Amino acid sequence: LVRSVMEGVTYGMRDSLEIIKGLGLDVGQIRATGGGARSALWRQMQADIYGAEVVTINIAEGPAFGAAILAGVGAKIYNKIEEITDEIVKITSRTQPIEDNVKIYNEYYQTYRSLYPALKPEFDRVSATVAKFAG
Repeated sequence: LVRSVMEGVTYGMRDSLEIIKGLGLDVGQIRATGGGARSALWRQMQADIYGAEVVTINIAEGPAFGAAILAGVGAKIYNKIEEITDEIVKITSRTQPIEDNVKIYNEYYQTYRSLYPALKPEFDRVSATVAKFAG
């Protein structure tokens, strides 16, 4: 059950990745930070679902670090974002996708993508029922 939740979250993140790729941007590497990045299982799952390398970096909390970098550039402490990130951010682990898993997850992803449109009428019906009893 826990694994299916992890897969669902990762498929949701792949949806965002597909939008980025649809804009013509090449994404060859994913950087994972925070608590989930500590899980080797989840990093492998992400690499397999995204079909891309997943790396961890020496910064534990990426969003806070990113905000600090932006503040430093805004305050003219650093000239460019790349200047400080190239100096400070270092890759600490690499997880490569396993091709056999990528093939399987690609098939499951197509099923995942088809479920929301198929279930949307039922979601609406559930919402209407909840609203009726909550009101």
